[in-house]
Amino acid sequence: MIRKLLRKVFKRPATPARHEPAILPVERHGIRREQLSPAARKVCAVLQEKGFKAFVVGGAVRDLLIGQPPKDYDVATSATPEEVRAAFRRSRIIGRRFKIVHVMSGPETIEVSTFRASQDAESTDTDEHGRVLRDNVFGNQQEDATRRDFTVNALYYDPGTETIVDYHHGVADIQQKTLRVIGDPRTRYREDPVRMLRAVRLAAKLGLAIDPAARQPIREMGPLLENVPAARLFDEMLKLLFSGHSMKCLQQLRGEGLHHGLLPLLDVILEQPMGERFVTLALENTDERVREDKSVSPGFLFSTLLWHEVLKTWDKKKAGGDHSQPALFEAMDEVLDAQAGKLAITRRIAGDIKDIWAMQPRFDKRTGKAAYRVIEQPRYRAGWDFLRLRAQAGEIPMEIVDWWDDFAHAGHDEREALLRQAPPEAAPAAKKRRRRKRKPAGENATPADDAVVDPS
Repeated sequence: MIRKLLRKVFKRPATPARHEPAILPVERHGIRREQLSPAARKVCAVLQEKGFKAFVVGGAVRDLLIGQPPKDYDVATSATPEEVRAAFRRSRIIGRRFKIVHVMSGPETIEVSTFRASQDAESTDTDEHGRVLRDNVFGNQQEDATRRDFTVNALYYDPGTETIVDYHHGVADIQQKTLRVIGDPRTRYREDPVRMLRAVRLAAKLGLAIDPAARQPIREMGPLLENVPAARLFDEMLKLLFSGHSMKCLQQLRGEGLHHGLLPLLDVILEQPMGERFVTLALENTDERVREDKSVSPGFLFSTLLWHEVLKTWDKKKAGGDHSQPALFEAMDEVLDAQAGKLAITRRIAGDIKDIWAMQPRFDKRTGKAAYRVIEQPRYRAGWDFLRLRAQAGEIPMEIVDWWDDFAHAGHDEREALLRQAPPEAAPAAKKRRRRKRKPAGENATPADDAVVDPS
């Protein structure tokens, strides 16, 4: 309330000083409309036919300039969310912090947002650290460009004219391989601390150098990430880990000081010498699948990143006398709970992680019905892939992995032969039985006591 009152008393102009953007023809940038998805072209065309401005914006334009195929397409428009919703039958309005519209066209979903107003608008709600909480004030295209985080993301492509509208020299920054923040970096990081993680991810993914003015405050302002909701941090970590350049991103996060204490997951990934080879293989495998446009599983990746933390906790509990299976499940819960405060790992993904971990001891039982039950598990394939990764890292013999692969693909007779050939499971260490102390003969001794101690 006080903040809003001060805004009214010391009211600044809502619109920044006007300056004309650069309008770059196709001869300057080389992007043809045919390179865009049909759905993105259709959304822009429909909105323009209804008299609104509409552009493909942000990451898709940036990626096309760099020569990478865009993963998805966003459209920015002068139409309000309600007007966009009315223009497309298959669409829905989502979001509270800032309303946007998802337009479905065939298998594609295009995210359509209305031009946002200047950050000085009265109804922009922020917390005590300056982080924007609610922002549903609409403006013009220039204001919208100023509100975007990096110059390389403030590019507007018009499929109709094949021109790029560039307010902040983003095309030049791409050509110079520089990632530059729009406006004052400290202010922009306070508005949304996740921008610091995004800067590191984009620099690593696109091969850009972070502008010194944008890089210098990151180490100092890293603690602001503690105020970000865990669900948003989890989403950003997924983008980072599935960027196709996850190892480079993580190394740069360490370089910028965004790991210690801020994200427990990063501490685990970057500082576990016993599991370094295992984590490296997991990240390299994920990067390769992303670049080949193959499916990736958050549950599988997180299970690999946290496995050696589980092993360490599990071994500690077994050394303390706990039984193996209960100790494993307790170790799982402890490791996942340690992450929950900073990363809101969803219940479904946490379930997938636990299923993969719980299968690992079962692969030691290559006998009878136990082996058949293992290959009947719904998560068998993910568990076996995890087992193979452990073998590639040198944690277990590859012979175990090959045996299970042969067993899973064999017929009944071959399976029986494999079971006969499998080495017996190591027997658990026998518990020492305590010998009962012999009671001295006396008035409190009974014939039964004497008989137990000395049957003769």
